[in-house]
Amino acid sequence: MANTTTPTADAALLRLIWLASPALPVGGFSYSEGMESAIDAGLVTGEDSAGAWLVDQLHLALARADLAVLAEALRAWREGDAARIAELDTWVRQTRETSELRQQTTQMGRSLVAWMQSFHPRPVRAEPPFPVRPELVEGLAAGASTSSARTGVEDPARTAAERTDYSYPIAFALAAQAHAANDRGTLLAFAFGWAENMMQAALKAVPLGQSAGQRILLRLAGEIPQAVDHALALGDDARQSFAPMLAILSARHETQYSRLFRS
Repeated sequence: MANTTTPTADAALLRLIWLASPALPVGGFSYSEGMESAIDAGLVTGEDSAGAWLVDQLHLALARADLAVLAEALRAWREGDAARIAELDTWVRQTRETSELRQQTTQMGRSLVAWMQSFHPRPVRAEPPFPVRPELVEGLAAGASTSSARTGVEDPARTAAERTDYSYPIAFALAAQAHAANDRGTLLAFAFGWAENMMQAALKAVPLGQSAGQRILLRLAGEIPQAVDHALALGDDARQSFAPMLAILSARHETQYSRLFRS
């Protein structure tokens, strides 16, 4: 059979697999996103309930928030739109309803940017048609407004240009876009990486066996394409992060007596 791929396409796919790997040193393994609290409350007790919990979280939380933001952030990085990047990053932070959830997205985003910088002290440019502007990360954005110096009002474009502590979806978009990955593939990789981390959290906290974990992952893999399609279709007005039970459980986790995870 003839090879129908190109070196560029192969490299982009491999980079996405790399970014989705739980081995990436961003600390995703240390968070359960409220599942540990759900287990403590008796809401998750075994394989079936753990799988159902994660399927609901995928569709009701991840698809409508982080995946939708990721899709928009990919476009913003491609276009070099610093103000849009700042807007999306602010939205992510403001919709984290507990300190643990906020800590997770900021810590993982910061670690991902540090990982990128460890390979490329000056972030690489992707080949056309997906140019990356490394100055957005390095604080060297040409022509950034100086209005804040004159008026004392913070300029969103300059704020985005000077920061490297992006929330995780924004940092992930930068990492993926730097290697010309397509939008749908990037969202699929992000969701599968999340699924692997959450499955591993269930294995440790319920606890479950390896075979049960693989069945949960298979179940999530079957749901991810629909969640990605949903996220890609959402506009700003439809994007939301409303999961009150998850927020309550996350808040309770902060004072839970015995904890394995940071969220």
